[in-house]
Amino acid sequence: MVLLGSPGVGKGTQGMRLGASLDWAHVSTGDLLRAARREGTELGVRAKRFMDRGDLVPDEVMIGLVRDRLAALGSKRGVILDGFPRTVGQAEALEGMLEREGRSVARVALLEADDQLLVRRISGRRSSPSGRVYNIHYDPPRREGVCDDTGEPLIHRPDDSPGTVRARLAVYRETTEPLIGHYERRGVLARVNGDGTIDEVQTELLAALEAEARP
Repeated sequence: MVLLGSPGVGKGTQGMRLGASLDWAHVSTGDLLRAARREGTELGVRAKRFMDRGDLVPDEVMIGLVRDRLAALGSKRGVILDGFPRTVGQAEALEGMLEREGRSVARVALLEADDQLLVRRISGRRSSPSGRVYNIHYDPPRREGVCDDTGEPLIHRPDDSPGTVRARLAVYRETTEPLIGHYERRGVLARVNGDGTIDEVQTELLAALEAEARP
């Protein structure tokens, strides 16, 4: 299953929950990049050069990271891809990878939400150095600006500012939205309302998978 949707729509949260409930592997490209950099793999070193400059990681590097991860998981386990593919070129590469293993993309869930809501969600994020993430609108800390667990000051990342979020949404429209038509033509796209609660969105995602599984 592939999760598509704008930044801030909840792909990571839903992917982790769905993976846990189905015992499927949740494969996040963000996690793959961080692990590759930390482990100093060849692909990780290449990715780091682009990330340190603030550039997008090229398709060939992302495709390589996903290919290696899928190979490690084997061909029997269900997989939820979060953050990949992001372009039609990446989607075609994914289809080639899976076809060689006798697999295919069974379902693509497009999480949809209003841009104004997405800007509010992302710009409200505050991060603790420990890794915990809060949201001043939806999940605030007990004390303003301070992590509940460690007492450390919370950080508002520059790329979570409203202006930067709008720029990220514009990039998504340009580079990733063409995937919607790509998967619609293949008959595997399901649209899911991302405005609901976490549980409501999860229920819709499970229903989309069940619809695919029925003959």
